Amino acid sequence: MQQPQGDAELWDGLPDGVVIADGDGRVLVCNATARRMLGDWPAEDLATIPLQDHKGADWFSTTAPYDGLGSRVGIPEQSWLALDGTELLVNARLHRPSRSAPVDRVSLALRSGRGRAILDRERSDLVATVAHELRSPLTGVRGFVTTLLDRWDRLNDEQKRLMLTTVKADATRLSQLIVELLDVARIDTGRLPLYPRPVEVAVVVDRVVESIGQGTTRELRTDIPDREVTVHADPDKLTQVVTNLVENAVRHGEGTIEVSVRAAGDHALIAVSDEGEGIPDAIRARVFTKFWRHGASGGSGLGMYIVNGLTRVHGGTVTIGDAPGGGARIEVRWPLGDG
Repeated sequence: MQQPQGDAELWDGLPDGVVIADGDGRVLVCNATARRMLGDWPAEDLATIPLQDHKGADWFSTTAPYDGLGSRVGIPEQSWLALDGTELLVNARLHRPSRSAPVDRVSLALRSGRGRAILDRERSDLVATVAHELRSPLTGVRGFVTTLLDRWDRLNDEQKRLMLTTVKADATRLSQLIVELLDVARIDTGRLPLYPRPVEVAVVVDRVVESIGQGTTRELRTDIPDREVTVHADPDKLTQVVTNLVENAVRHGEGTIEVSVRAAGDHALIAVSDEGEGIPDAIRARVFTKFWRHGASGGSGLGMYIVNGLTRVHGGTVTIGDAPGGGARIEVRWPLGDG
């Protein structure tokens, strides 16, 4: 193998493995990453590159890089196995001096398949979790609707009302989960639509606390000494953040829940505290991951992930600390508005 003079450090600095051969299959370049991936391969003849598929067929014979149609200019990425069984993702570029001319150079890119395997596993886990979350309320809806259809004449009005109320609650839960999943997808892809403008935080907090307070026996209180604190935000997204934080405190915390708002430099500090057991340091980083749950309380596990995503896309931050009463304290720092 003849490595181009002065280029060795450049090739070896690449994160992916690179193998380049001339028109006769003689290897010109095999960088450090490729040498590590391919083991003791002498890197002299491309035909001997130690890559096999799961049936034992070798890469060179299977792909035939120097043969085929004259319009062929590349080999799509495929999964191959190194001698030690490591999965490698390999794609190749076939260089021709002109269309239909013989291949005069073959360039291979190799990278570890571990990242793709992790991504595939995460996607499988995501699909399984979503399916489970959707199945539960759908089962309830289907069961009660079936009962209503089959026994309508034998049910009294109170029984019908109870079943329809349950169906409505399950349908609302389904709708909320779908909205959350769409928000997660938009956050992940950076396609979240925002319509920011100056928003008074006190107005948002008061509305959220009043709404949630009507559906819980927990004591909710606010601490807003300066009601003129204004942030630059999409009002719907800010409402969603405060709602998720308060609902999370109701679901997982204990005692009184307090929502406070203060100006802190060029940011507004929105804090939600409870009097529960708090969140241990060891798991605080995991709170903002998808489908994270702690304890036996319900919920989709997407609320805090969405809180973090919506806050960051506005230029803010979310941190977890300890409340004075021993519970959890979630602090959101949100950029102040122009007004």
